Formats: sequence, structure tokens, C-alpha cells
Amino acid sequence: MISANGVTLQYGKRILFENVNIMFTPGNCYGLIGANGSGKSTFLKILAGLLEPNAGSVAAGKNERISFLKQDQFAYDEFTVLSTVIMGHERLYNIIKEKDEIYAKPNFSDADGIRTAELEHEFADMNGWDAEPEAAKLLSHLGIPDAMHQVLMKQLEASEKVRVLLAQALFGNPDVLLLDEPTNHLDVETCMWLEDFLYEFKNTAIVVSHDRHFLDRVCTHIADIDYGKIQLFTGNFSFWSESSQLALRQKSEANKDIEARRKELQAFIARFSANASKARQATSRKKLLEKLTLEDIKPSSRKYPYVAFKPERDSGNDLLEIEGLEKSIEGEIMFTGLNLRVDKGDKIAFLGPLDRVKTTLFQVLMGELAADKGTFKWGASTARAYYPKENGKYFETAMIHTKKSTGNHDRPDHHSENKIEIKADLNLVDWLRQFSKETDENFIRGFLGRMLFSGEESLKKASVLSGGERVRCMLSRMMLVGANVLILDEPTNHLDLESISSLNKGLENFGGTVLFSSHDHQFVQTVANRIIELTPRGMIDRRDITLDDYLADPGLKAKRAALYAKSV
Repeated sequence: MISANGVTLQYGKRILFENVNIMFTPGNCYGLIGANGSGKSTFLKILAGLLEPNAGSVAAGKNERISFLKQDQFAYDEFTVLSTVIMGHERLYNIIKEKDEIYAKPNFSDADGIRTAELEHEFADMNGWDAEPEAAKLLSHLGIPDAMHQVLMKQLEASEKVRVLLAQALFGNPDVLLLDEPTNHLDVETCMWLEDFLYEFKNTAIVVSHDRHFLDRVCTHIADIDYGKIQLFTGNFSFWSESSQLALRQKSEANKDIEARRKELQAFIARFSANASKARQATSRKKLLEKLTLEDIKPSSRKYPYVAFKPERDSGNDLLEIEGLEKSIEGEIMFTGLNLRVDKGDKIAFLGPLDRVKTTLFQVLMGELAADKGTFKWGASTARAYYPKENGKYFETAMIHTKKSTGNHDRPDHHSENKIEIKADLNLVDWLRQFSKETDENFIRGFLGRMLFSGEESLKKASVLSGGERVRCMLSRMMLVGANVLILDEPTNHLDLESISSLNKGLENFGGTVLFSSHDHQFVQTVANRIIELTPRGMIDRRDITLDDYLADPGLKAKRAALYAKSV
């Protein structure tokens, strides 16, 4: 159990939280949500004792251990991977360290003997003999093989360090588990393992995540940060989202009598209760939902951007033909012998262990990189809009080189080139005007308003935008192009849950063709009608299949295992 009592935090005149009173109890997993900048990570740090509030206090149960997912990837560089995980239980690690120091003494005194007896007793009470096997098991589940357990942390890649730090947070069955974006850098299978771990976790867990599928799978409650307050709601993220919309709709229908509203609520709760899965949490969640009343369901003040891609013209049936495409970067193979046909209406999710592979493919297809070998040809009627994962150049004063397709790529470098100068000292109205055929200020302001840049927000300088604001600007730019083919490289990065939901819906409703990569499970599940898993040594291509069906197919599991074994 952990609680915040009258917690207030402000920086200057800006108040993040004011007089927050909330209790998190064992047996539940709480999803902490809020718009970008609302203070989700900050609140976790306050609960972890890493940050002092201006007023109020945090209280945990007596002798309860709080575990926090650390973000500093360099803090443990001089320690082995296995030791780093065990350090997640500070008291246990200190006992092991002190024991080893005493046993290493050349002269063992009577006092040393008494002290080691005390340490051994405490060590046994903490199941210390199981520490290394438990740490090793966690690491293996998180994709860190046995051969890496004794190497120093500084020898690991950044993505591997993140997994070790996650194992550290999970180690030793903590009483309170605080996880800030735990699914970052995890592949699909590892995310599924973490979902199962949290589903069976019997203590208190609080997670911050932008992955809606993850929040739906693990959460019994949602803690919503809004206007400096934190409100607690029963149910997972989807239940919170839809119930708040239901409450908003009921609030606006003043003529609907209370009994009719109550029946609508009961039907809504029954539907969600029936959809719960897995025995322990399903039962407890259903009981909690059944106790809800009209007064418990409150409308949210959250605003959703309006995302809609409308092609200026339809495309032909032949979209893209790729033959024998190969690309290596600094001696590392990205893909080789790639043969692929993209048809009209395909919405292809590119999966794979290496994000760099997918990014490189998109850069080649957009003419930003030249392939080493092979050809690709876009259909003559295609009009493309591209969202690059690294888009900082669009917000800096720089010459942007764009490759304008002639519709013929019999040679990988066959293209004409345009140069567009992006001026970063512009406000958002003038920045977006650069990409619009319609330059009337009212039109541009109206467009920005739909993307939540209204009033003074539309006059912000493009060079000072946050990551989420940049993404919304880039999506605005894409919508103005009127393309019939969209290429998006990790578009959900930096977005809040409302913006992700809006983009999700916009791509579901888009009638053109989409090539995209994303680690957001629900995003892939609901948008893609074709899955391509791309590795440096080959690919798997499946049409008319959802992500869940793809992952569950036993034949594909064997094929994927063979493909990854080949690429190691």
C-alpha cells in the first residue's frame, strides 16, 4: 500500500499537483495517465521518494519495499548485469556485499563470525539463496541470454540496458512497483511476458504507459491527472475512455431521465465485465465494475485532435514493386534480396527486432537513401506523404532535400530533386502555411485549432515545440498534402493517449494505402490488414491477418523462430 496525502508540487507559478489525496492498495495495478507535461513521471518520483513535494507527504506500509524503474542507463556501467538486477533489492545486495567482504578477510575474528551469523540469518529470511536464479530467470524472460549475465553493463547496447533495469525493478517481489514506460524498447513477445507478470503480481503496481493495449491488459484502475488533480477510476484504460465519453454524452442529454441513463450505464458495465479475461483479475474487476453508480462515472475534460487523411485523387491498383532490394549501413546488413509487391488498399505494419531496418527501408523508398542493389518502382498515380521518426530538421533552419519521384525507379538512385528551405523562426501559422496550397490565415488557424493549437498556441515558434507538439505539426503537414499513400515511421512516439487514439482512428478510416512501423500493439492490431516481419536475413509476409492472430499462429511461431535463428 502507498498513499499521497495533501501532495502539492509547483514550479514557479505553474502548479502540477495541488492537495492530492490518493491511496493505492495491494492486489491492484493502477495506470497513471495524463496529457504530455501533466506530471506523470514527476508524481512517480514523488511516490518513490526521489523528489520532495512542496507540501504533503507520501506514506507506505510498515517495512514495505518500493521499487522504481530507473532511467539512468550509465549508473551501473561498472557492475555486472546479474549484480545490477540484484541491486534492485538494496538491503539484500548490501548483505551479500558485506558477507563477501568479511569472508574475504585473511584474518577472521570472533566479531566477524558473530556478524556473519547475523547476516546469514537475514540473508536466509530474504530467500537470498534464490536471488541469482531469480535474477537470471527475469533476465532471460526479458531477452538477456545467460552468456551476458556476467558481462559489465557498459558492454551492453542501450536497448539491452533498458531491459536489465526493468529486471532490476521487478526483482525480489517488491511491495510497491513503480514503472515509467516499461514497454519502451521491448519486442512484442517480451511485452506479452511483462503483461502476464503484472497480471499475476499480487502487490501494488503503478504504471505510466502510452500503450493502450498494455494498460487494458494489466490495469484494474486508472489514475487520471487532470487540472492539477488526480482522480481514481475503476476499470482499465478502454473502460475509462469510453465511460468518460458516455458520461459526457449523458450530461449533454438533459432530457434523458435518470432511469434511462442508469440502464445505459448498466448495459455498458455488463459489456466490459463480460470482456474481461484471466481468472483472478477478471473476477475482482467485474465485482468493482458492478458496484459503480451514475455518480462514479465522470466526463473527462481531455481534448482529442482531429486527424483525417483525405486523398486528393485515387491511386491505381499498382502501388509499389520492389525487386532484389539490398542495403547495408556501416557493414551491417539492413535487408537483402527484398522482393515485395504493395497493392492498393494495403495497410502494412512492418515488424522486426531492429527499428533501424524499418527506418532504412522507408528512407530508401522515399529517396533519402540509395539502395546498394535492386530496384523499386512506385505507381504513376501515387502521391506520398512521409512521417520520419527523426523529424527535427523540419523545425530547424536548414535546407531540406526531397526526392521527387518520377514514377520510375529502375535504378535505386533515379529521382529528381526538390529543395525546400524550412524556416524555424516562424510561428506555427506561418510554418504550416509553407506546406499548404490554401494560404488563407483563417484556414491555417482553423486547421491548427483542430490539432489543438488554438489562440496563442498557434503563434508559438516552431523551434520551441515539445516532442508531442512536433508530431502533431508533422501530421498536420501530411494531412495538407492530400496523399493516397502514407508512410509512417513510429508515429506514436511522443504522443499522448488522446492523440494516439485520434491518429489510430484517422488511419482506420483512411481509404488509401499505409506503410508503417509501430510498437503500439493496439495501433497495429486495429490499423494493419497485412503484417510483414522484416529481419536482415529475410521476411514473413501475411495478408488479411491481425497482429493477435499473427502472434498466436503456431505455424508462424515456428517460422519466426527459424528466421531469427538464421539471423543471429
